[in-house]
Amino acid sequence: MTAPHPRYRRAIAIPLGMATATALAFLPGATASAATVPDTVAGVTGAVNDVLASVGTADATALSYVVNVRPGSGPSAQVKTAIADAGGTIVTSYDKIGVIVVHSSNPDFAKTIRKVRGVESAGNTRNAPLPAQSTTDEGTPKALSSAEIAKASADATAEQDPLESLQWDLPAIKADKAHEKSLGSSKVTVAVIDTGVDDTHPDIAPNFNRAASVNCVTGKPDTTDGAWRPSASESPHGTHVAGEIAAAKNGVGMTGVAPGVKVAGIKVSTTAGYFYTEAVVCGFMWAATHGVDVTNNSYYTDPWYFNCTDDPDQKALVDAITRASRYAEKKGVVNVAAAGNENYDLTADEITDPSSPNDGTPSDRVIDPSKCYDIPTQLPGVVTVAATGAKGIKSSFSNYGLGVIDVAAPGGDSTSYQKPEPPATSGLILGTLPGGKWGYMAGTSMASPHVAAVAALIKSTHPYASPALVKALLYAEADATPCTDPYDINSDGKVDAVCEGSKNRNGFYGWGTVDALDAVTK
Repeated sequence: MTAPHPRYRRAIAIPLGMATATALAFLPGATASAATVPDTVAGVTGAVNDVLASVGTADATALSYVVNVRPGSGPSAQVKTAIADAGGTIVTSYDKIGVIVVHSSNPDFAKTIRKVRGVESAGNTRNAPLPAQSTTDEGTPKALSSAEIAKASADATAEQDPLESLQWDLPAIKADKAHEKSLGSSKVTVAVIDTGVDDTHPDIAPNFNRAASVNCVTGKPDTTDGAWRPSASESPHGTHVAGEIAAAKNGVGMTGVAPGVKVAGIKVSTTAGYFYTEAVVCGFMWAATHGVDVTNNSYYTDPWYFNCTDDPDQKALVDAITRASRYAEKKGVVNVAAAGNENYDLTADEITDPSSPNDGTPSDRVIDPSKCYDIPTQLPGVVTVAATGAKGIKSSFSNYGLGVIDVAAPGGDSTSYQKPEPPATSGLILGTLPGGKWGYMAGTSMASPHVAAVAALIKSTHPYASPALVKALLYAEADATPCTDPYDINSDGKVDAVCEGSKNRNGFYGWGTVDALDAVTK
C-alpha cells in the first residue's frame, strides 16, 4: 500500500508561473492534502540503505520503537533482557537522555515493555513496516531558467550576487543592510535537520561544515562521506533551506541571510520523506555533541501531526524528542522550528487533524492542541516561527496562535496575494536546489531558516551568549508587527484568520518580524 504524503514543515513547492493557482490550495477550507509537500521514490545509498534493507529482509512486519528510561549510564540489564524477551533488538541507545531505539516485529512490544520496571514510556514511532513505503514526487520546485537567471543578473547591483535582486526577503528583514556590517562568523554553525543537503552546490560548498554533518535516518549516526546528501530523486527541501541560511556571498547565484556562517546537513528523512522520532532524536543529539550553535527544523515528526500525551505511544514520542531537544539546548544549541502550513490556530479549543497517521490509515480526529503537540515545534524552549509574505503580513497558509508563535519571518505567499516590489517577480522564496540550481519554494519551512540565520548572526555578534540569551535578543530585537485586522488575504470579504494580542506580542507575528541588522549591531 502506498502511504499518504508526509508533510515537511512545510515547504510548499510552487513552480514558476503557477504560484497563483497553487496558492489557492492553502486557503481555509482546502483539503489537507492540498497543502502537502509530496515525498519521493528512490533509494538511499551506502550504510543507511544496507541497514534498512537488512531489517526489511529479516522481517517485513518490523516496526521501530523508542523506549525511554531514566537518563544515566544506559539501559539496565533488566531492561535489556525484557527488550530481548519481548522480541526487540536494540539499534542504539542515547544514554545521556535515556532513549533506546528498538526494532521489533512483535505487535504487542510497546504494551509489554511499558510494564517493565525502569521503563518510563515506550511507543512505536511508525505504522508502516520497515522500510517505510515510498510515494511519488509531484511537487519538485521548478529551477530558474537560464533566461530568468540572465534577467536577474542584469537587474542586480554591483554589490549584489547575481540572483539577489529576486530576494525580496532579504530587505524584508534588513539582511541586505546587515551584510554591510557583517556576514556572520565562520565559527558559528547552523545545522539543517532535514531531507539532506547537497554540499556540492557552488553557493553552499564554501560554507559547508562536513564535520558537523551526518545521516541519522535509522536513528544511529552514519558518517559515511556524503551520507548527508539527498539522492537525485529525493526532496530538495533541505538544500533549499541551507541556501536560505548560508548561501555564500561569492558572486555566484543568491545570498543567504547569514552568508558568513557555516551550515551543516543532518539528514533525518527516509527515502519516502518521513521524519521519524528515532531519526529526529539522533539529529538533536548529533548537533549537541558536534559544535552546532543553531538547528533549523522545518518539518513535523511523522506519523502524527499532533502527538497526544494521553496516548501511551504518542506520549513516548513526545518524551523522546523533548529529552533530545532539551539536551541540545543544554549543550548550547538554539533550536528553531516552523509553525506549519494549515492556517491552524494553535490555541483553538480544538483542531481537526485529517491526516494522521500519515504512514497508515488517516482519519479525521479532533484534538486539543493544549494536550496534543506538534513536535518539535511546540516543545519547550524551541523558537516557533510563523511565515509572512512580500507585503509583510501573515502568509495565507501559516499557522498562528497567541503564546505559541515566537517570531515571524518571510516564508512567501501567493504572488497574487502578496506581490513583491520589482525587480523581484515572485512572492515565493528563492533558494538553492541540488545540482547547482536555484528555484522557488514557500511555506513556514522557508520562514524558519530566516530566523535560524538571524540567530546565527546574533551568536556571531555575541559569541559567548547562551541559548537563552540568543533567544532573548532575537525576541527583543524583532520589529513589533501589529495584528492584521481584519485578515482577508484573498479579498473575498470573509475573515480568514483572527489575530489576538497587542502590537508587541500577538498570535500572527509573536514578538515581531526578525531583524538581521539589529542582530549584527546590537
